[in-house]
Amino acid sequence: MTGEPWAGWYRDREGSVAVTFAADGQRLRTRIRGVGFEGDSFDALDPVAALPADGAGFTLSGGSLCDCVFEWDIPIPVYADGRVHRAVLSCLLALGRPLPSGGIDREHLALALHFDGAVYASERAENDFERALTVIQRRLPAGAYLRACISCAFSDYHPSGSGLFGNLACFRRTKDEYRAVGGERELFDLWDLRSGFVQETWACPDFERRPARGPGTGYRGAFPCVREEAAGAVSGCGPSDPLAAEAAG
Repeated sequence: MTGEPWAGWYRDREGSVAVTFAADGQRLRTRIRGVGFEGDSFDALDPVAALPADGAGFTLSGGSLCDCVFEWDIPIPVYADGRVHRAVLSCLLALGRPLPSGGIDREHLALALHFDGAVYASERAENDFERALTVIQRRLPAGAYLRACISCAFSDYHPSGSGLFGNLACFRRTKDEYRAVGGERELFDLWDLRSGFVQETWACPDFERRPARGPGTGYRGAFPCVREEAAGAVSGCGPSDPLAAEAAG
């Protein structure tokens, strides 16, 4: 398991403060200016108790923290050259202001993996960890891969989408059944037997690398999806893979 605290910074109109995130693979917890926040995702961090009467300078939308910027580092294992290495994933997330119609006006996510003396970055304005980590995985040296839930053989997203973070369903208790999933219907048949939801950057002893193609790639497909440029096609990509849609379009 991974379970080290994630150190970082929080910024809003009141200024910047150092923060630490505690993560257990499913929930996030932090304290900002003495106020505790908890949630399943960085865009769903709710105050654990009522805010001070003056609001402490925080902005909430739907009860969750917004109109702020987070920066933090996540220790993450990377497999390469026959062994597991320790790497660091640097994260920057900007959450926008509340919209009159509900929600927030924007989310900008940028990730950068520091590994073996090099930096492998996502694009600068991603919408979720799934896509950002897919970009990073494609940029890693041949044979290297993120040894985390995002690349595990027993994880999948609901066909409705992935969300920002932490909506990855785990099927480690139904491994054989999940290996037989080949589409949306099979995934729905197995959905209620999932072990819960996990964070993309988490890792557990049941980890197995996701197949590169063919049987065992579930509904979402391989990670990352396999581009067959010469043939003008994309294979090994589930319908939820945004990069597959871009390539196919």
